[in-house]
Amino acid sequence: MTGGEERKSGDGDTPARPGCEDEGVCTSVFILHPSALILCLMRELIYGRHAVHEVLRANRRQVHQLLVAEGVQAKGTLAGTLALAAQRGIPVQRVPRARLDHVTDAHQGVAAEAGPYPYVNLDDILDLAAQRGEPPLILIFDIIQNPQNLGTLLRTGEAMGVHGAILPQRRGVEVTLAVVNASSGATEHLRIARVVNLARAMQELKEREVWIAGLEHQDERAIDFWSADLRGALALVIGNESEGMRRLVRQTCDYLLRIPMRGHIESLNASIAGSIALYEVFRQRRAAPSDSNR
Repeated sequence: MTGGEERKSGDGDTPARPGCEDEGVCTSVFILHPSALILCLMRELIYGRHAVHEVLRANRRQVHQLLVAEGVQAKGTLAGTLALAAQRGIPVQRVPRARLDHVTDAHQGVAAEAGPYPYVNLDDILDLAAQRGEPPLILIFDIIQNPQNLGTLLRTGEAMGVHGAILPQRRGVEVTLAVVNASSGATEHLRIARVVNLARAMQELKEREVWIAGLEHQDERAIDFWSADLRGALALVIGNESEGMRRLVRQTCDYLLRIPMRGHIESLNASIAGSIALYEVFRQRRAAPSDSNR
């Protein structure tokens, strides 16, 4: 079925269901109907020029096709995206803008039909740091629930040289389409693991000589983040937006960090606090190498 066709049922009035093979993989992406645009559940629709471009540039997902709104000019980032699609033999369909509007108003004229997000394990994250000859720098999220916060933190983390991130499998947000878009595609360049037991994963990292620092503004044991040596192997824990870190997660940290403040507001948004802490890690690592792991 091409981008401009509708598959009709026998009476010619109702679109028929797209064909699916025996393995359960849809052979058609959308049910094209004047009032709906439904993505096949086996695939994801990545939207937004930067997010789509990074999906293709990272080349970690299978991309089945690009959908480009009619009338959109191939300039700037979109031109680069189309060039990457041509290099990889990815089909490009021109579709009415209204069809993308049915999915989101933030598509910016382009979307990519892609496979699911490729999660990794802890070894993959540590291996990447070893390949780069750098001490590991890992983000750990303790039940972050806002996709915008998670996307912002992942975007900042990728920019600051983070090797990967760890998410709990339950309660917190995973790498959804909203997270990919909020990160402007930074998710595609990061190695992200999902674990059943966050405290156990933290303990495993400690056994592999990675120090665990929790970002905490209320605990009296927390030290100012610029007083800590953040240059060695480090995992930075960022807690839930409203409740912070859970008790066991906090207890598993080697030490706690706080961001000094002098205003009337007692705390910062999780994504802002995490971004500030990440920049301090980046600043310290760029200023001088660590003489030891602590």
